[in-house]
Amino acid sequence: MKADSTVTETPQLDEAHFRPIDSTTLQTPQDVSDHAPRILLLYGSLRARSFSRLMAEEAARLLTRFGAETRIFDPSGLPLPDDTDDTHPKVQELRDLVLWSEGMVWSSPERHGAMTGIMKAQIDWIPLSQGAVRPTQGKTLALMQVSGGSQSFNALNQMRILGRWMRMLTIPNQSSVPKAFQEFDEAGRMRPSSYFDRLVDVMEELVKFTLLTRDRSDYLTARYSERKESAAALSLRVNQPKI
Repeated sequence: MKADSTVTETPQLDEAHFRPIDSTTLQTPQDVSDHAPRILLLYGSLRARSFSRLMAEEAARLLTRFGAETRIFDPSGLPLPDDTDDTHPKVQELRDLVLWSEGMVWSSPERHGAMTGIMKAQIDWIPLSQGAVRPTQGKTLALMQVSGGSQSFNALNQMRILGRWMRMLTIPNQSSVPKAFQEFDEAGRMRPSSYFDRLVDVMEELVKFTLLTRDRSDYLTARYSERKESAAALSLRVNQPKI
């Protein structure tokens, strides 16, 4: 039986910008990084005994054990989005850290069934684009939340949506710690438990995914539609005036 040629015909494609999948590039990048994975950690509470901060600090210790380099951003003093311009020192500090990073950890309390405004403000200050550069695109992301009451996943689910919106590679595993006040000792260290074991799992997975994707990020996020645009047109489109 003669094959129907219309099944494989794609007259809509601009052949000059269509690229077959290059499995070699996915398997062996041209340039392989030899520095430690760079992970930025954000937390969502300014309390003196902030469990989301303590969780982030515990995560940073584990990431270091897994061979990563970590930095934790202190959100104290960060203005509300649009309350000032992006030349504010805390905004610049946050954005510089985002550019430095190859992966991120977001740790938020759940407040009124949602992530905190402090957590959301940090994410809102991170631009989707700076010129033709997308600061978060293709970077890995791990999510954690702490709760004062029973276990919940509302903040995690919201942050996962935001991670996708920021074009990040959000890893499958995640950490939710209920009754967080019971899980940390007076020194601020997390007690041994199944919740701590899950935290170890999440950080291990984050480092693995970061090592797997960081040298392939440009290729993984290369898009046919954007190759069709000129650099000037792309910059104009992704830097439209704020609504």
